[in-house]
Amino acid sequence: MIENNTPKDFKFKKKFGQNFLKDTNLLKAIVADAKVQQDDCVLEIGAGAGALTEQICVACPKGKVVSVEIDNTLKDFLQEKFKNQDNLQFVFGDILKIPTSEIEKLFNGKPFRVVANLPYYISSPIIFYLIESGLNIKSITVMLQKELVDRITAKPNNKDYGAISVILGLYGKVKKTRDVPRQLFTPMPNVDSGILSIEIEPTQLPISKISKVVKGCFAMRRKTLANNLIHSFNISRERAESVLEELNLDKNIRAENLNQEQYILLTKKLGEFL
Repeated sequence: MIENNTPKDFKFKKKFGQNFLKDTNLLKAIVADAKVQQDDCVLEIGAGAGALTEQICVACPKGKVVSVEIDNTLKDFLQEKFKNQDNLQFVFGDILKIPTSEIEKLFNGKPFRVVANLPYYISSPIIFYLIESGLNIKSITVMLQKELVDRITAKPNNKDYGAISVILGLYGKVKKTRDVPRQLFTPMPNVDSGILSIEIEPTQLPISKISKVVKGCFAMRRKTLANNLIHSFNISRERAESVLEELNLDKNIRAENLNQEQYILLTKKLGEFL
């Protein structure tokens, strides 16, 4: 079912990457993919016109929904639309500039799920912000550009496999739940989308350390892993090759050839340089 919930005379803003979903069945499917329970706490990033917000609130009537929206021109519309929604709180601002301590207070320290239709231009920074924040997140379910979803879910020795594939794979169980055609958005974007689901699992090492190592290893994708270690961590070639040898890795191996477990071991080996 297609609905037009856009505010009257609303002007979409390219600087915010605004593409609003308008298919009710898809909106319900996204919330189902997120496994939102009736007493869950949920953080939505990007309320837009409130179409996804509404479905999240329906799914957790005994929980709490906090929806962060960067576009202040939507404030009056959203507050009027949801004036009778007791389990919903809006925060108008940039999610990347809100202190994590403030987000924790909004949920009284309780664990929460993240559900969002993220703007393409800033989706990667927001995802890295979430996983490196230390916040008590149970799961992340987000709409992203299909190409990015395919990169995140790529496996080693694949051209799409990169730093974000490794880091998010270490952060939890990652999978694409569905593809989303561009025709279901207003205005229609130039590319298709996909839904990414991450069920959070505890890591063996702080995600910030692993993230630093992985990003350094992929810094110059066409170079060998040894060269990236030298460049990113200011160590000698002798030391870089020694680390690889200790892990039974060929000195000419590249970053895209290592699996997630090997990156954990590499992070431990590089501990003194982090």
